[in-house]
Amino acid sequence: MAISPESAAFPGAAHVPARVPARVLTVAGSDSGGGAGIQADLKTMLAFGVHGMSVLTAVTAQNSRGVQGAWELPVEAVRAQYRSVVDDIGVQAVKTGMLSSAALVETVAELLAGTDVPVVVDPVGVSKHGDPLLAASALDSVRKGLLPTATVATPNLDEVAQLTGVEVRDEAGMERAAAAVLAFGPRWVLIKGGHLPGDAVDLLTDGSEEHWLRAPRHDNRHTHGTGCTLASAIAAGLGTGQGVVEAVVAAKRYVTGAIAAGFPLGGGIGPVDHAWRFR
Repeated sequence: MAISPESAAFPGAAHVPARVPARVLTVAGSDSGGGAGIQADLKTMLAFGVHGMSVLTAVTAQNSRGVQGAWELPVEAVRAQYRSVVDDIGVQAVKTGMLSSAALVETVAELLAGTDVPVVVDPVGVSKHGDPLLAASALDSVRKGLLPTATVATPNLDEVAQLTGVEVRDEAGMERAAAAVLAFGPRWVLIKGGHLPGDAVDLLTDGSEEHWLRAPRHDNRHTHGTGCTLASAIAAGLGTGQGVVEAVVAAKRYVTGAIAAGFPLGGGIGPVDHAWRFR
């Protein structure tokens, strides 16, 4: 009787059905430095035990000092990647990140509208270093097309100002910002208050209930990729069947630890440590 190498090394392995992890898709740009974008998303998904998949929307030349160049992929390439993955492999949750033009935003919004799974929209507007990643002409498409598809939208305070005109300077401002973003149609919004002084405080709300999430601010400047990491962690939780509040609380806990363990790379802002729980 012929014995396969696998069954010889692991007796009985051929008779044990493989467990298929939840499949979570990121639709975002590449960060060649590995701290944010697709790279951060996939590292986060691995840390949460889900199978990460990707639709690449743009390629950036990026390092610890900033973004030196960005090249958007054609709409047809983005659409083909999405259909290839979703139609064959399937998906339990989707996270969106860098969508630099109105054409890309509208294409992805259309694809998401036809996919009945939780969606986390990170409306990426600028990089950690202040480099613009979203054309001004695309803002209306984000408001009218992308945000209505979101189970959870996760803007930071700069992105809130871009989308709504609300300038947040305190926690009361975060409540006004949340109401303004919810008016565009997401089911929940997580206003990230990391740019405010004091503790790192975020507001999660659906307009009827509020959850204030607080964590101590760590004395660590190496925070590249926090937004991508948080949104991907939320998507991983939703993809495994968690409710929104449970998924966001777990994601906040994870990103807080990743910030605390952030490390220096290059001559600028280093990344958070996506593997901190394994060290």
